[in-house]
Amino acid sequence: MAAGGGVDGGAEADVERARPILSAMGKTVTHFGPAGAGQAVKAVNQVVISGVYLAVAEGMVLSMKAGLDPTTFNKSKRITPEGRARWPSTESVAKALAATNTKVETFVTLITDGAKPPISTVPLIGLAQAAGGGYFDDAGFPVGKGWEEVAVPQVTDEHAYALEVSGDSMRPVYRAGDLIIVSPGTQVRKGDRVVVKTTDSEVLVRELRKKTTKAIELKSINPEHKDRVVPMNEIIWIARIVWATQ
Repeated sequence: MAAGGGVDGGAEADVERARPILSAMGKTVTHFGPAGAGQAVKAVNQVVISGVYLAVAEGMVLSMKAGLDPTTFNKSKRITPEGRARWPSTESVAKALAATNTKVETFVTLITDGAKPPISTVPLIGLAQAAGGGYFDDAGFPVGKGWEEVAVPQVTDEHAYALEVSGDSMRPVYRAGDLIIVSPGTQVRKGDRVVVKTTDSEVLVRELRKKTTKAIELKSINPEHKDRVVPMNEIIWIARIVWATQ
């Protein structure tokens, strides 16, 4: 019997005789029938609970693959039982700041009541244009003419730039019109979303799965497209995506 209550089977007279003891063990006592009925109900309950847990897990995976915040679907992750907002742990904040290359001072400004996030401008071109020549040097830094400018929340990399997504090849993570902010000066790590320029004039937006001295493994962010393995000698540059407008 669980602390909150129990399901019981047996002769009704026996259950009633044992009710005072059972009531001390849980808030509710439910009689379901003859001996063995309680175990059957418990088995059914476990099957139902297992199905719910499986559905929740699949939903979390789907939400993350779609680029959503999975805590949106779990109020307990955001709100305490007393109704107060639940703050992330210091470790979680530190990881988020490191992943977005954001200073602590900027984070404090963002969470201050009434404060507006610092804004800066970065060069902007379309993602399709980026495959052409004249927009980047060999290290992946923006150069040349043809760039527009766009205002975005402040980024610390002075060489950061924005690429405008066109088409549906990166759905559901990025859609047409979204801007992805790229920081060529930020270290690229496993699990990062990156932009890769190849010697075949391809500009790939993928998730970095693995990097060796010989090749990189790129995971497609669109499940309809295949993953790629690109030899290092076919890569001109690789840069990390640090932010996106959606």
